[in-house]
Amino acid sequence: MSKRARVRAPELMGKGGWINTGGKELSLAELRGRIVIVDFWTFCCVNCLHVLDELRELEDKHRDTVVVIGVHSPKFVHEAEHQAVVDAVERYGVEHPVLDDPELATWKQYAVRAWPTLVVIDPEGYVVAQHAGEGHAHAIERLVAELEAEHEAKGTLRRGDGPYVAPEPEPTVLRFPGKAVLLPSGNFLVSDTTRHQLVELAEDGESVVRRVGSGTRGFADGLTDTAAFNEPQGLALLDDGSVVVADTVNHALRRLDLATGEVTTLAGTGRQWWQGSPTSGPAREVDLSSPWDVAFWQGKVWIAMAGVHQLWAYDPAEGTVAVAAGTTNEGLVDGPGDEAWFAQPSGLAATPDRLWLADAETSALRWVDPDGCVHTAVGTGLFDFGHRDGAAEQALLQHPLGVTALPDGSVAVADTYNHALRRYDPATGEVTTLATDLREPSDAVLVGDDIVVVESARHRLTRLRLPEEAVKVPDVAHRTQREATEVAPGRLRLDVVFQPPAGQKLDTRYGPSTRLLVSSTPPELLIDGEGAGTELSRALELDPSVPEGVLHVSAMAASCDDDPDNEYPACHVHQQDWGVPVRLTESGTDRLALVLAGMDT
Repeated sequence: MSKRARVRAPELMGKGGWINTGGKELSLAELRGRIVIVDFWTFCCVNCLHVLDELRELEDKHRDTVVVIGVHSPKFVHEAEHQAVVDAVERYGVEHPVLDDPELATWKQYAVRAWPTLVVIDPEGYVVAQHAGEGHAHAIERLVAELEAEHEAKGTLRRGDGPYVAPEPEPTVLRFPGKAVLLPSGNFLVSDTTRHQLVELAEDGESVVRRVGSGTRGFADGLTDTAAFNEPQGLALLDDGSVVVADTVNHALRRLDLATGEVTTLAGTGRQWWQGSPTSGPAREVDLSSPWDVAFWQGKVWIAMAGVHQLWAYDPAEGTVAVAAGTTNEGLVDGPGDEAWFAQPSGLAATPDRLWLADAETSALRWVDPDGCVHTAVGTGLFDFGHRDGAAEQALLQHPLGVTALPDGSVAVADTYNHALRRYDPATGEVTTLATDLREPSDAVLVGDDIVVVESARHRLTRLRLPEEAVKVPDVAHRTQREATEVAPGRLRLDVVFQPPAGQKLDTRYGPSTRLLVSSTPPELLIDGEGAGTELSRALELDPSVPEGVLHVSAMAASCDDDPDNEYPACHVHQQDWGVPVRLTESGTDRLALVLAGMDT
């Protein structure tokens, strides 16, 4: 075994304290003898949620040797609230200790640059690997096996129970509900996301008529008590009276027959879509990626495919699915569907001439016209957010998850991290606030003159009368608080570090196995080096007259088993997007290293 690079792991610290430990403070010294995987995440980030799911099997398989520690490192202001982190840990079924680090103290100590980032610490307290983005579970599994053998032989491996302490369950009717739809009967169907069920509520929005799904995380068709979902979200009523369900963590669309209670699968394989996977075809044969909401528009079911920053469409008549808009690049770019960029689209609402969408990570309200072109009504990009009313071009939202069409042609926005219901009027171009003091609203349903809001973090539906006048709120503007990297003006060497997992090599059988895409905000920051290429290193030229900005870097690498006798080697895709704030200064570095997998030596 070759000698592995090791760096002493900094201590874990965060002002918010520890969650899932029964009130106990943890330190790396107490974890000595265990393999520690530190997961830097934030709960707004769908890629972070993917990694939580990737880690579940590894956690279970190596429960006596591996301790996963989540370090919650917020992007949005709301994510720095401790109760919001506690809620998110329960909402997403996190079954390991989590350190709440609202000031990014541990993030800075570990020089992390991206959500999500995984750091592996060996039983002697040394960092031995770092991985940014998704798709690394297999590589970490191999490394864990190596570390178990190595430290078992050295006598430095300590087996036993981990420090995780499960919280007490709460006896609420709903638990972090996601979306709702009004049924022809006048009842509501709600996705009870954390309990992996659909719940039909009576017209009062409180009395349970029936539950659909076993309540256990899974993927199974069947009748009401045997079908299984995995964190379902969006719901849409079809002309035939059935309901389409965005079964988010199963990466699938499901169908509920309201008359019989039978659940079937319409689209998806249960596997997550990766770069290189088919983008169209028979619906049951094409992988999807975290479908978050659905809406019936122009004869098709449109899908907010949050996991790959796209819109897809399912054709019920043909039984096919295909990409409808978006490039998979994360950001805010308008234009023809095949050129537009989205950032975690999470809410949809259809009117005859527009498909409205809540684009969560850009804190934006956007829409698609019948020709497939994408437009932005409110929002400017990935790093600006807040609560500001007035003219749409200067108005601010904070990570909205839902949008609802209103009878007068305006739309209501579930402005999730502002705990508010907002309104945008296309006729006037004005944004107003309809209601405040909601708790993480994620959707809303129009019922006569009332609007029923899914208050996700209060575990309930809340009925409001649509107000005649807007609520006055003070303007608040924010930018994502991350320290800028000081770089020298002029030439900057960008290196994306990727080391294939042990026993694997870059897959070059069908051409280049790596991809690098670079852009900037503002665009003027980059004189040279923008665009796509296959090399993971690139010379950039920065404009000295632009004092600061953000470099947007997207990298992908495919690795396969290095066994010449195996005709069908197992292959894996590793990918990550970085938004790196930079400040130009003569004393700054002339090299920017971003670790996709391995160690920057």
